[in-house]
Amino acid sequence: MNSNGRLVSVIIPAHQAASMLQRCLEALESSDLPRERWELIVVDDGSTDGTAEIAARYADQTISLPGGPRGPSYARNRGAEIAGGHWLVFIDADVCVHRDTLRRFTEVSGADTEVAAIFGSYDDAPPAAGVPSKYRNLLHHYVHHKNPGEAETFWAGCGAVRRDVLWEVGLFDEWHYWRPQIEDIELGRRIRQAGYRILLCPEIQGTHLKRWTVRDIIATDFRSRGVPWMRLIMQEGDSPGSRTLNLEQREKLSTGLAGVSLLSGLAAIVLRSAWPLLLASVAALTVMVFHRDFYALLRRRCGWFTAAASVPLHLLYYGENILSAAWGWLTHIVVGAPEPPPDVAAFEELGVDTWPPVPARPKKSMWQDNER
Repeated sequence: MNSNGRLVSVIIPAHQAASMLQRCLEALESSDLPRERWELIVVDDGSTDGTAEIAARYADQTISLPGGPRGPSYARNRGAEIAGGHWLVFIDADVCVHRDTLRRFTEVSGADTEVAAIFGSYDDAPPAAGVPSKYRNLLHHYVHHKNPGEAETFWAGCGAVRRDVLWEVGLFDEWHYWRPQIEDIELGRRIRQAGYRILLCPEIQGTHLKRWTVRDIIATDFRSRGVPWMRLIMQEGDSPGSRTLNLEQREKLSTGLAGVSLLSGLAAIVLRSAWPLLLASVAALTVMVFHRDFYALLRRRCGWFTAAASVPLHLLYYGENILSAAWGWLTHIVVGAPEPPPDVAAFEELGVDTWPPVPARPKKSMWQDNER
């Protein structure tokens, strides 16, 4: 336990989060882990909507970052720098933890001292109405519950990292990921490359408050996840990290089949023929069979209509995987590795000391060091 007597530091990055932050903080205040055992740090990332004022009513420490938002990587790192806990628990501002969430983190970390990071899952009761919201939040729940135990990546929506390990691997990559992307996945890659273990414990849960639209889903899967994921794989090349980032066989097959289904559907429209629809139907049905457990979950929680209406969204998800992989590959070939905004690169090169600090270059990964 650290010098201030607290085992856990809870860090919440928040940007324009006034509409949800109070519910998030009230859920934390209801935790069954005694309050003297954890501290709460909220980092207001350039908000203009009263986020900082709400945070100040609950947090032990509130950091208000001036200027425009720097992204969750940057905000989490600023919170980590002042945290006193042995374990740093990262919670998104639109997540309401369950009463036992913080206690479960401490129990898992105490039971296995070799574990360096732990993350949980969304629960199966998302409050936002509408098919896109139910589909998206339950898909996340389903994926995490399907793969418990040893993990190769990390999730910072409801996840914990040992403080010393976070410092050893170089914190979140605020240099390349200056908006919400796959910064937590990339951090998990470096933790694993350093030889540490990560556990996915889906019984550690929170309620996701976000309301999704179809447009949000498309933008997130393409711009914020698919393309950066492919660029990360390309950037690493033939390395241990890149191999762990590849999808399992069933996911690759689902992606290919979804592509066949969508292309066949377009062919039916262009050719004005019903025959391509047969191939499209067979491919779509095969994807549904692969993921029948997911559709059963949707039916149980939301009814037949939501389960049926989620099928085209799921096919679109896999179809986007193809497009984002292709675009990520092309972007890497033409542009190279992701770069920070020009002003960040310029100030960092000059070595100007400011507060808040200019985003720093991340440490080189172990595989890069070994290649030299």
